[in-house]
Amino acid sequence: MIKDVPPKYEPYNVVPDPILWKDRKRILGMPISFTRYEVDAERLTTRIGFFRTITNDILLYRILDMKLSRTLWQKIFGVGTIMLYTADQSDNQCPLTNIKRPEQIRRFLSKIVEEERNQRRLIGRELFGVAGAGMSDIDGDGIPD
Repeated sequence: MIKDVPPKYEPYNVVPDPILWKDRKRILGMPISFTRYEVDAERLTTRIGFFRTITNDILLYRILDMKLSRTLWQKIFGVGTIMLYTADQSDNQCPLTNIKRPEQIRRFLSKIVEEERNQRRLIGRELFGVAGAGMSDIDGDGIPD
């Protein structure tokens, strides 16, 4: 037990949010890869790998835009790729590759991203400032240095 930490903040007592959607990257339409995607009320989590797993969380309100693309083979196997453009420093593009029912998932993500922004009372102007956070403008002239 960690001293002077309220019980609700102890590392082993944190209850995860319920998962709203999860899927895997699919190969020939079958979920046989080691890339997993999960969405809960506040974040999108990607887990990639088997022996060495990399886990990345992106807060939903930081998703700025999304694009759905489907090749002919993806259409045949009923999958597609959603590219998420985020204001996240570590991962400004996050592909959800070869997921099942991509059009429905794109609409679902769009809806919960907008709900999360509204809940946090964020407006476009605030998000626009966050999007350029990775660029350095040392002299303040509006042109990245």
